[in-house]
Amino acid sequence: MNQMTLRTPWHLWVVGVVSLLWNAFGAFDFVSTITRGEAYLREMKFDQGMIDYFLAMPDWMYVPWTLGVWGAVIGSILLLLRNRFAVWAFALSLIGAVVSLIYGQFMDPPPLAPDMAMMKWMPYVIMVITVLLFVYAFNMRRKGVLR
Repeated sequence: MNQMTLRTPWHLWVVGVVSLLWNAFGAFDFVSTITRGEAYLREMKFDQGMIDYFLAMPDWMYVPWTLGVWGAVIGSILLLLRNRFAVWAFALSLIGAVVSLIYGQFMDPPPLAPDMAMMKWMPYVIMVITVLLFVYAFNMRRKGVLR
């Protein structure tokens, strides 16, 4: 037990907890959007154009969205458990984030109201965080921290 505590770098706990909190919000958003739909989107202060965009999202887009969100949540949990499969979970999350970014930014960009212009950058923020989590888990696996 002491050897496990000594081998675990302090930053793994910080990254693991912060990533779990960040990804838990993504999971909350996913579940709320799926189950409450328009009511939730109105609570989030989206305008009608953005609500229509989300409600008209093609069914196939739920696959990368699901991979992105739940891969990240599972990856965060596995990271805290020091499990090597965290790398694979974050890899699936990264695939989901890439497909979602391509769709949402290049294939069918959402109509953003002027007061929501900052939302244009959110997919890129998500992508950067997803890449960093994957790289972090990969490096922790390579160093033998994740078993």
